[in-house]
Amino acid sequence: MPEPSGRPDVPEVRTLQPSTKLSREEFERRVGERFYDPAFDDVRDAIARIMDVAWEGYDEYRKNPRTRKAGPEFADPDFDMPVEWYVARQAIQEAQRRHDDPSSPRRILLISAAARSNQTCPGESPKTYRLAQLAQEIFAASPSVECDFLDLSLLTAEYDRRILPCKSCVATAMPLCHWPCSCYPNHAMGQVNDWMNELYPRWVAAHGVMIVTPVYWYQAPSTLKLMMDRLVCADGGNPDITSTNGKDPAAAKRLELAGWDYPRHLAGRQFAVFAHGDAAGAEAVRRALTDWLLDMQLIQAGGGAVLDRYIGYMEPYATSHVALDDDEAVQEEVRNIARTIVDAVHLAAAGHVAEPSSNHPDPRPK
Repeated sequence: MPEPSGRPDVPEVRTLQPSTKLSREEFERRVGERFYDPAFDDVRDAIARIMDVAWEGYDEYRKNPRTRKAGPEFADPDFDMPVEWYVARQAIQEAQRRHDDPSSPRRILLISAAARSNQTCPGESPKTYRLAQLAQEIFAASPSVECDFLDLSLLTAEYDRRILPCKSCVATAMPLCHWPCSCYPNHAMGQVNDWMNELYPRWVAAHGVMIVTPVYWYQAPSTLKLMMDRLVCADGGNPDITSTNGKDPAAAKRLELAGWDYPRHLAGRQFAVFAHGDAAGAEAVRRALTDWLLDMQLIQAGGGAVLDRYIGYMEPYATSHVALDDDEAVQEEVRNIARTIVDAVHLAAAGHVAEPSSNHPDPRPK
């Protein structure tokens, strides 16, 4: 079909925002904040030398300072591929092999999504962690089940543990969103120690995923939302970084318009969700998480696998743990959700659970 009159085959790449390049003075001020402690005073000369090297990397924008030739498995074998991206890709492939091995245990990724921790302020564990532990006990007692416990409060409690924000490459063109994400690490910008390259394989290896989350201001906690956003590359992401010449938006637009198949890298895994609040928002968070997981073509592990509840409804925050102590029903509901996903992953392994729509072509794969 011919293009509409006046419409280009490949839309122009819009670049409207002003430069964000820092002056050297501002660069040194920001980097220097890490050395505010007077204990660094005796090594200021060494820091100055390090600052010179760091400025050079920033000024020249050395995002990926270590590369290797892509090799014959990629569209452009001579592409200078970031070593860190290649290593992350290998870890995902190994996780997929473990997932597909029928002799391996059924793995359940159990996510405690709260940001609160007794290891930093406020100095108290979240109810979410306690509820997740109830599920973990069920998994530990279940034959042929292996639990991978992911505590997202480590983002607040561990030194320099971070999930960097999604840049929404997918909104420019789906193939620009690489699987795994190639936005980070960005050494020129100091955007390193990103946790996602470890978390991608943990999602891939899982046969089931159970999320236990609180409500923060009517929404999922930022700890969880950061991970959710960065998992966009699992839903249609491009596994060949060379096909878009790295981060070339025009090349990605051409590739998408030529026809993109939106590979669902996590499809078919079972999921369960428990959302809890104290005043409002639990229903909305449960619905949002369920919709998100269904969009990625994960399979809800039965009607009893998703639930929202209020614990200590409109009672003081100070007594919220006591309210959970007293609410034995909600404790058992969480255990039942865990039991449900255990049953689901075993049934799926035996071939007794299928997604009825999986064989029907999607007319709107986006």
